[in-house]
Amino acid sequence: MSDFASETARPVLRVDDLVVEYGGRTAFRAVDGISLEIAAGEVLALVGESGCGKSSTARAVIGMERPHSGTVLYRGMPVKPLSFHARPKELTAIQMVFQDPNSSLNPRRRVAQLIADGSRAARLRGLDTETPSHWLSAVGLSPALENRYPYQLSGGQRQRVAIARALAARPDLIVADEPISALDASAQASVAGMMRELCIASGAAMLFISHDLSVVRLMADRVAVMYRGRIVESGSTQVVWDHPVHPYTEALLAAIPHPDGEGALPAAPASEAPASWTSHIEEAHGRTR
Repeated sequence: MSDFASETARPVLRVDDLVVEYGGRTAFRAVDGISLEIAAGEVLALVGESGCGKSSTARAVIGMERPHSGTVLYRGMPVKPLSFHARPKELTAIQMVFQDPNSSLNPRRRVAQLIADGSRAARLRGLDTETPSHWLSAVGLSPALENRYPYQLSGGQRQRVAIARALAARPDLIVADEPISALDASAQASVAGMMRELCIASGAAMLFISHDLSVVRLMADRVAVMYRGRIVESGSTQVVWDHPVHPYTEALLAAIPHPDGEGALPAAPASEAPASWTSHIEEAHGRTR
């Protein structure tokens, strides 16, 4: 197999038996031996309730958390934890969109300067990139916003700027940690759809983390369901929706609100799993390792 064929066949992201723990002698295991792969141009959604380990997984993937054990490989290259030293230029192809743009955007820098930060990462890898106004247009914003500061924008506009900055780096892998949860309902679907279209157009892989399954269904090619630090079910989005095999997946799907006119609230998944789920979780963990 040629080097080019080998490179295209290799998954962009591969995670094997990832374990993330917090604390010292009485450590809490937030991520308990998960494995996943994402190919170029593919969107994998990691879904589950708050506290299940989704964000810890995202932080380990980009190097913000040091794994207790397991491996994270970007195109076969180990992703080393961030340090005070400059990151290898190859790893600048991994970009993250955080949940809260208020904390991820420097309030002292104008929009054009923020997007230019992403462009510098692309040039480090010898890639051409576009002007800030181009990326603003790409995410549905007016180029006239170039000279504004983040506080002068709405929440939806700030998050689009954060996405534009990530895209300006010409990423190979985008990790999006609850990128639409801070937006109002009218903006969530449009921003999620835009992210999918831009991902496909650029050929980048995306790990999209969310607890909103209704949005995930519209944009993800595959879904991995996470519960208590483990992936308990995974598969194509349509198959998981139509034929869920784990009780937790069924509970998540049942919790999606449906306008039935009866005024009843949907049942939410229990915070503690019924005893009958234990065997399902152990069996699923064995299948997905």
